Amino acid sequence: MKLKEKLVQPVKGGTILSPLGYKAGGMHTGLRYAKKDFGVIYSEKPAQCGAVYTQSHFQAAPLKVTQDSITQSHTLQAIVVNSAIANACTGEQGLKDAYQTREWIAKRFQIPEEYVAVASTGVIGEWLPMEKMEKGCTDIKVEANPEGAQSFQQAILTTDTVEKTSCCQVMIDGKAVTIGGCAKGSGMIHPNMATMLGFITTDATISSDVLQRALKTAIDQSFNQITVDGETSTNDMVISMANGMVEHEALDEGHPDWTHFQEGLTRVCEDLAKQIARDGEGATKLVEVQVTGAQSRHDANVLAKKIVGSNLVKTALFGGDPNWGRIVGAMGHSGIKLNPRQCDIRIGDTLVFSNGTPQPFNEEGVSGYMQAEHVIISVFLHSGEGIGKAWGCDLTYDYVKINASYRT
Repeated sequence: MKLKEKLVQPVKGGTILSPLGYKAGGMHTGLRYAKKDFGVIYSEKPAQCGAVYTQSHFQAAPLKVTQDSITQSHTLQAIVVNSAIANACTGEQGLKDAYQTREWIAKRFQIPEEYVAVASTGVIGEWLPMEKMEKGCTDIKVEANPEGAQSFQQAILTTDTVEKTSCCQVMIDGKAVTIGGCAKGSGMIHPNMATMLGFITTDATISSDVLQRALKTAIDQSFNQITVDGETSTNDMVISMANGMVEHEALDEGHPDWTHFQEGLTRVCEDLAKQIARDGEGATKLVEVQVTGAQSRHDANVLAKKIVGSNLVKTALFGGDPNWGRIVGAMGHSGIKLNPRQCDIRIGDTLVFSNGTPQPFNEEGVSGYMQAEHVIISVFLHSGEGIGKAWGCDLTYDYVKINASYRT
């Protein structure tokens, strides 16, 4: 364990620009009233890439353009993002506008069009004001400093209340490789993949197909295990770029340091995922569900996400009500086979249900525990070695207020 900790280290204050060779920036173009609404990440050299996209049938135009770029070259050098307007459900005009944005950014940085990914977030069903988009593409400044990272992170936010960033370093062939990431997401969070935007940068040397597999593995254990409101968006994706600025033997699953890279990538994704869950619209606390003793990891992950996504569990958490019956209710229709007589449930450290029978506990004490900003629910199924986690938040009055007037 000590060896692993030395080889995979968090970078305090790290950003998407902590890896070598990246620049970023954000600006206000007028898509939003006053806040920054347009951002770019740029790699000094073409980068290998991987991406995972929302499974919604109504995929927005920017996703289709990004998929086209990556399919053509498996290489990216710039990612352009706008907030306020999602450019989703906008027909042929929306697709034309996304391609036009790609073309403008390619000209701005003198790179091939297929080296540009496009992302948008905001209100569905509105067309982009292209004169403002052109202004962003022409005037955007990218910098290799903390200010550049912060301005980009601010530009991608919608109903988020905080920026979300994470970074770690891993040792590959005795050299320090850095993985940085940022994300946005607060509402419409029930990834599959996804319901958010995530951007991961690294200076590792790795091919696009291997990076794609690593990213998918990381996402299945992180972004795909969070839920705020059970809603899946039209726009969202996670994109990773690896520019190879640290020269080492190319990574793949057979490399002796492969597990270090996979763990680092997963850590960054998990950290960002938990930040999204904690920043759920109107949320007051982060909720973590831990399932052990399942027949498989799949079963454990499904059950954990079912519990954390239950509206009745979420409202009980908001009210500090240790009503474990709501947890049992969510488990009962999860689709996972389990034996109620071989099941333990804990809220924090307190056993509230075991072997089909309620357990005596101090309700006032557990209710007090549930007022904390981080609440853990643990389930042990006594049926196998599968383990899984999921993260979410409580359901509050403010969630209704925010979404009742989202456009107005």
